[in-house]
Amino acid sequence: MINKNLKKRIFTSITLLILTLLIIKYNVALVYVLLVFGVVSLLEFMSLINKIKLNKFYSLISSIFFTVYLFLFCSIFFLLSNFLQLKIIIFILLLGCIASDIGGFIFGKIFKGPKLTRISPNKTYAGALGSIILTIAVLSCAIYFFTNNLSYVVIIIAIITSIACQIGDLFFSFLKRKAKIKDTGNFLPGHGGILDRLDGIFLGIPFGFISFISNPTMFELVIPLFT
Repeated sequence: MINKNLKKRIFTSITLLILTLLIIKYNVALVYVLLVFGVVSLLEFMSLINKIKLNKFYSLISSIFFTVYLFLFCSIFFLLSNFLQLKIIIFILLLGCIASDIGGFIFGKIFKGPKLTRISPNKTYAGALGSIILTIAVLSCAIYFFTNNLSYVVIIIAIITSIACQIGDLFFSFLKRKAKIKDTGNFLPGHGGILDRLDGIFLGIPFGFISFISNPTMFELVIPLFT
């Protein structure tokens, strides 16, 4: 089971990295990726909400909120596609999100320990700490690779990114638990739905990006990307 779940994470990671590299190279790829991911994610979310059997008002509010958030998420990605440097920053954050997911899984399985929450029984404090540790390591290496420079602020950004990823993961785990289902869909045969694979990224990248560009120290650090 461990190997199977780890393979799923590795498959998703490689797929996302390939798609991101294609997006960096070809802007038109972004349109297709956002269109497919956006539509499928929305359909999966609406199906998930219906299975929870909320009353019509809460179902409508939930669907509208997610639709607006998804629209903003995809729109901002599309606008950033005009700037190679910003796409590189997103690529770095994507590496951080992947590290958060894999780090949490590996540390949780190796060290086990107390459960983090009832929402997701497989989540442990060791896994949460492992997510942060591996995110710090990967973001530090990626930023140093692209800028040949480093700052302690990277640690703060990595922590914010990892925590946001974990919150996103827990949020969709909570919804799936309420709906009494394992996966949000079967868009990726053997791997579940889009939301199963991107749940943490939906929060991780936005929060990571905001903390990245709003910090003067980090902005100075990534200046080489813009020259």
